[in-house]
Amino acid sequence: MGFFNKLKEKLTKQTNTITEKFKDGLTKTRENISSKVNDLVARYRKVDEDFFEELEEILIQADVGFDTVLELVDELKMEVKRRNIQDPLAVRDIIVEKLVEIYRGDEEEINTLNIQQDGLTVILFVGVNGVGKTTTIGKLAYKFKQEGKKVILAAGDTFRAGAIEQLEVWGERVGVDVIKQSEGSDPAAVMYDAIQAARARHADILLCDTAGRLQNKVNLMRELEKVKRVIEREIPGAPHEVLLVLDATTGQNAMVQAKQFKEVTDVSGIVLTKLDGTAKGGIVIAIRKELHIPVKFVGLGEKMDDLQEFNPEQYVYGLFAGLVEEENARTDDGGDL
Repeated sequence: MGFFNKLKEKLTKQTNTITEKFKDGLTKTRENISSKVNDLVARYRKVDEDFFEELEEILIQADVGFDTVLELVDELKMEVKRRNIQDPLAVRDIIVEKLVEIYRGDEEEINTLNIQQDGLTVILFVGVNGVGKTTTIGKLAYKFKQEGKKVILAAGDTFRAGAIEQLEVWGERVGVDVIKQSEGSDPAAVMYDAIQAARARHADILLCDTAGRLQNKVNLMRELEKVKRVIEREIPGAPHEVLLVLDATTGQNAMVQAKQFKEVTDVSGIVLTKLDGTAKGGIVIAIRKELHIPVKFVGLGEKMDDLQEFNPEQYVYGLFAGLVEEENARTDDGGDL
């Protein structure tokens, strides 16, 4: 697999640690795709319409997304025809190449956070309850603190029982201040207090939690608008990021949530948690392709540093590492390809 081996070589030169994190974190998805693709390749002696139909089904089951899969398979068919490929094994390398291309798209990809070099950076987090929003805030606070930045947390989810306490636990664990009011208080007032505290304490980063009730989108929209209005009034141009936190294990339901939040607020990036806990990690491709919102972080485990900046090449490597290593092992043993 030429393209994949070049990709692996490039990533190995960059950093072995992150490559291994993506590889380990995508184990369930890789096992789901690898075993099925291996079986598909073993059963077909040539690349025909039936081969592509089964490949479509495998990718759809991995939550790559129906429209995205159809586009991918159409492009594969054209490449197979253009290169006159007969061997199903050769198709696997093209799949890797096309997945990287599809994720990147025609747009300039902005995976990195919009961090202000001078002054306070305000990052607003949105997402329904239970997706790992508070944990994400805690892990990002840890990441920024490790980078030498002064971080403050704003407990803006004032309605969910225990939300403020949960954020305080993370604040103590990481060693950062948490600005809060009493349960049921106005989230916008919390944000105002947090900005004043961040300024007074010369903080670099302010991470803001918000309520995650989608049952009444009108109320949620008004609440988020009010919060953003207060932030922007105090710091023109802020919030600098609005990150939507989604649970990868919910598959297509995560896509539905993303569409709903996109309707009520300007989402600048997505954090996809629990990617290591699902066999349907193809949802990353579906979200990027259908919603045109970059995935900026992915959760690849329970440890503090397992929330990783998303990299499409690392991701695709993680998806297909098993396939290629098996194939290379057979080659080294003198097996036929």
